[in-house]
Amino acid sequence: MTDGPSSPAANGGVAPQPQIDTTVPHSARIWNYWMGGKDNYPIDRTVGDQVIASFPEIVDLARTSREFLIRVVTHLAAEEGIRQFLDIGTGMPTVNNTHEVAQSVAPESRVVYVDNDPLVLTHARALLVGSPEGATDYIDADLRDPESILRQAAETLDFDQPVALMLLGILGHIPSEDIMPIVNRLMDALPSGSFLAMYDGTNTSEAYNAAMEEGNSQGGLPYHLRSPEDIAARFEGLELLEPGVVPCPLWRPGPIEVGTRRGMDQYGGVARKP
Repeated sequence: MTDGPSSPAANGGVAPQPQIDTTVPHSARIWNYWMGGKDNYPIDRTVGDQVIASFPEIVDLARTSREFLIRVVTHLAAEEGIRQFLDIGTGMPTVNNTHEVAQSVAPESRVVYVDNDPLVLTHARALLVGSPEGATDYIDADLRDPESILRQAAETLDFDQPVALMLLGILGHIPSEDIMPIVNRLMDALPSGSFLAMYDGTNTSEAYNAAMEEGNSQGGLPYHLRSPEDIAARFEGLELLEPGVVPCPLWRPGPIEVGTRRGMDQYGGVARKP
């Protein structure tokens, strides 16, 4: 998550030309590869294959993470009445992106994506195609700069109304001591009735731990696995929805999903701000 160019909005509508380094692997592109996407480079596939060789379950983790997103956004839009989503660290566009899921339930939903990877920036147009009744925007910003995120997101979202903050698989890139200040600053800006949705990889598998160590050694932005207890602690002060912080496949699975995925080494949950 290196500092990227400012958003088109901040430059009077003129988008800067991103510089893409195809010699350094990037987590968003590797994840895209594991999900079966095409927006990645040989270096990303090389590192991705190295991780798969030592931990084949990573493919299940990638795909169950998207299933988790679909269930979470559907629930928030259909059952909780949420019409605004702030999705930080969205990664490469694939299928069933947040705006597609939310606007399929409520076409008037407003969604802001945040990322700062140059390749993601070049695919922003794919994310900007939403329903005419709602709004879909993309801003180039760093999670480590929540003030910039909030300032730019306020151009599309109304922070006087509830917002779902989505931090899906992104906080593993942040040093432990910086996580809660970032989460708290973002949630403090949102009104009562807003939600935090979050998951991250856990250190619950020796094979996964070894695979991540190998992947991190290849360069790019490292991703650190943490304990389920560490992930649960990020929801402190919020009202967790049932079933709490659990492996992603176990968060309100549909009948046909029960028992069909492994992917148990990433924990997530959803909580409401009182």
